[in-house]
Amino acid sequence: MHLADRLRVELMRASAPFTVSYGDNLRFAGSDLPAPKRVRIKTRHGKVSVWLYRPAPGPLPVHVHLHGGAFLMRYPAMDDWWCRYIAATSNVLVANVDFEVAPRVTYPVAQHQAHDVAAALAADGTPVSVGGFSSGGGLAASVALQARDSGSFAPTLQVLGIPALDLSAEPRDDDPGMISPELRRLVRRVYVPDPASRLESYASPLLAADLKGLPPAIVLTAERDVLRAEGDAYAHRLRAAGVRVIHDVTPDVDHYFLTEDPVRARATMAMVADEIRYAG
Repeated sequence: MHLADRLRVELMRASAPFTVSYGDNLRFAGSDLPAPKRVRIKTRHGKVSVWLYRPAPGPLPVHVHLHGGAFLMRYPAMDDWWCRYIAATSNVLVANVDFEVAPRVTYPVAQHQAHDVAAALAADGTPVSVGGFSSGGGLAASVALQARDSGSFAPTLQVLGIPALDLSAEPRDDDPGMISPELRRLVRRVYVPDPASRLESYASPLLAADLKGLPPAIVLTAERDVLRAEGDAYAHRLRAAGVRVIHDVTPDVDHYFLTEDPVRARATMAMVADEIRYAG
């Protein structure tokens, strides 16, 4: 790894708590919940911190959430607003996973850690759904594929928000939008440096040979997002494979699809919360 790439990624990682605040205007519910409880869950790559948002005492279904940040920012608190909303509105225990990211690790560490946490939470028969935003959406799709292939558990639902589903395609310099070609190339260089690995289905779920037998899915894409084509194509392939799919495209917005249109966001968030509650 080039020193310049390492320094840039380490700076992004360190500055995330001070620079990421995109959900501040989306705290529609759950602000009165207690602070999340930190637990440690064993994975094949060591123990991982998981932040648990509990809306009520006693046994509850679990929704495993995987934050965004392009596999470069290790900052699960960026989605505190979403975890609180889902916990309060869907009446589920939300598990916000603090998986490791580049440059400390490379693929498939984050994918394995995400799967292993979800499988551990489902080990006693607890219903578990999984979801995430951006790179976290890609991780959620990977978890569903890993769970199906290994038989480790059966997710009740996968929520794929503006997901990154193909790490193999080389970005074009004229790609428009919020996610720059430079950033996408950086992700490939530092998190998936082996070009052959980028073709694997757990790295790039869109490239999986077979999508049959996967859990129901909500695929959320944004009209002007450079990742839209990946999400749209995955929704189409899931439906063709016989998977129940809700595919929702927010019009006239880029990657931060909820914050750009908070009015529509209320409807989108309520729909997702309903589906998570019904899945449990």
